[in-house]
Amino acid sequence: MKVLIVSAMEMEIAPLTTSLEGRDGSHAYRCGDHEIAVLITGVGMVATAAWTGRALAQSPYDLALNLGLCGSFDPELAPGTVVHVTSDHLVELGAEDGDGFLSVRDLGLVGADPPVRPGAGTLVGPYPEDEPLLSEGRVVNADPPVNAALRKLPAVRGITVNTVHGNAQSIEAVVRRCQPQVESMEGAAFMYACSIADVPFAQVRAVSNFVEPRNRAAWRIPEAIDALGRAARAIVGCL
Repeated sequence: MKVLIVSAMEMEIAPLTTSLEGRDGSHAYRCGDHEIAVLITGVGMVATAAWTGRALAQSPYDLALNLGLCGSFDPELAPGTVVHVTSDHLVELGAEDGDGFLSVRDLGLVGADPPVRPGAGTLVGPYPEDEPLLSEGRVVNADPPVNAALRKLPAVRGITVNTVHGNAQSIEAVVRRCQPQVESMEGAAFMYACSIADVPFAQVRAVSNFVEPRNRAAWRIPEAIDALGRAARAIVGCL
């Protein structure tokens, strides 16, 4: 099996990569009979979408895994908990309307004809009325890979943001609108890139903090990275 592991920062997956058989100091590894390529995209959904899309276009993969940290809105998901994000939402995709929010469907921006590039004909893209990302801003992993270690993780709803929440009013507003359990800065972008490429995927994250007014003293990043490493090794070991 050929596996692509995607992470925003190398430190998030160091406990996994140090346990794998490396090859010539590169980001190519082996685990038993499996070939594992590691892609470090940098932080944020734009970098993640661009680099993941590029990697999936350049080489065929049997599976893609997004490994990283997240913040938790759910009091049951304490720091150190590892989760499988099966539904992720680009909550900023739309427009403000006073104190309200309008999705791209509310704005009438879905269901239109695909864009046309002058002199090159019509671009083929996923623009039908029911296309999940453009219609609701949400990507769902309807068919996650069969993996015993992955099935043991709680399946949760995520949101992907450019600016992580740290204000009581904005936290209350996004919880009321989307009922998220966790948030990251990359997850939905990774999931959408894999969906376009038709590559089986899973987004796995460890909670480093509760989403609250910014409180660095309460962050548990080392513990979250350690927990993520254990979960990632178990998932790879079950391939």
